[in-house]
This record gives sequence, C-alpha cells and structure tokens, in this order.
Amino acid sequence: MLGDLQHYWSGSFLAANAFIGLNLAGALLLGMLVGYERSYNGRAAGMRTYGLVCMASTALTVFVGHASLWYGGTSAHIQPDPTRVVQGVVTGIGFLCAGVIMKDGMSIRGLTTAASIWAAAAIGVLLGVGFYAAALLLAVLCVASMSMLHGLESRLPGRMTLDLSLTFQPGEAPDFDLLIQRAKSRGYRVLNDTLTITYADNQALWRVSLVAPDKARALSPAALAAEMAATEGVSRFSIVPVRS
Repeated sequence: MLGDLQHYWSGSFLAANAFIGLNLAGALLLGMLVGYERSYNGRAAGMRTYGLVCMASTALTVFVGHASLWYGGTSAHIQPDPTRVVQGVVTGIGFLCAGVIMKDGMSIRGLTTAASIWAAAAIGVLLGVGFYAAALLLAVLCVASMSMLHGLESRLPGRMTLDLSLTFQPGEAPDFDLLIQRAKSRGYRVLNDTLTITYADNQALWRVSLVAPDKARALSPAALAAEMAATEGVSRFSIVPVRS
C-alpha cells in the first residue's frame, strides 16, 4: 500500500500535478483580472466568482490531456473526448449565467455579467488545452470591452428607452392621445403595444415605454421628472431607464 502511494508522488505523476497546478494558478489570476472590473462596478459576481469559474474550467479541461495517468496509470486504454468535456463546461456555465440575469419590467439586468462569466469559462478552457497566449489575450480583451466600450457606446448616436409609470388622482380620466402629444414634443415616442392599465381604489395606473429616437435631443429623465411632478392630475410617477 505504501509503495502504491509513493507511485503517485514520483516521476511523471508529480510532474503532471505540478503542470496542472501551474495552469490552475494562471487561470485563477486571469479570472480574477476579468472579475475585478465587475467587482469595481459593484456587481454581485466579483473576483472570487470569476476566479473559481476560470479555474474550474481549466481543471476540467487540462486533466483530459493526462488520461494515461488516470487511476495510477492503470487506465491507459481510455480515450477521452475533450470536445465532450468542453461541451459539459459550457452547459454548466449556462446554468450559472442564467442565475445572474434578472428582468424587471422592460429592463434586463445581468446580461454583461453573464456574458463575461461565460468568457471566463472560455479563458479557462484555452488555458487547459495549452493556448496560453490566446487565453491571456482573451482576458485582456474582456476587461477592455467591459471597461472601455460602455463609455464609447454612450457617446455614439443611439436611442434611449424609458419605462414610465403614472398613477392618476382619484376620479381623474387620463387622455392617452394627450400623453402621446406631450411625449412627442419632448423628443419621445410612445410604444403603444407596451401600455398596461391597472385600476384600483378609484385610481388609474398606467405603465408605458417611451423611446427617444435621438437621445441627444430628447428631454433628460431628470427634466422629464420635474415636469411630471408639476403635472396636475398625477399623484405618483416613476421614470426608469430601460437597461440590458
């Protein structure tokens, strides 16, 4: 029995364990590098999550390359399929990514975090199969895209969508055509198919989405809120930018 244990701590077994350990350490560092951007921006998934995802993906990929050493070298006849391992990693990460995506009205949050977790798994797979330069490049590109492209995207021409909720005073009869005209004069277009109307305690609650075809020319949400606060017949309101 003691001789069998020494077999696992000598020769090719020790070299393979050292090689796998170095891969795991590198995967942890690269995963933490990607996760720092999410942690810096106050997201729930931070350096620990990304480091674990990247490291686990590496572990599940790199050990396939040492099949001849499995079970003490007694399973040399086993021919593992690395593509099936990668498929399992991607499927498992999909469940984790689904857990960080949340939908609130028309806003969908967590898509960037989910995509970056998936990318962290891909970094781990690249490390596991030995493409170290590609893994490092992917990690750098992930950090750059999450930290720099958001600012670039905000400067480019684009549309802005707002989720508007209006609670009218008791007995107040709102006019939808008037709402469309006022929104148009302030640079917004009302999406008719998003209108939902709730009526309770003699009060009407409207919820509708507004789209600004040119966000640079549309009235800002803060200025729009100031106007809504001074509008007669409205008791409560909320303006939420739609995010994805």
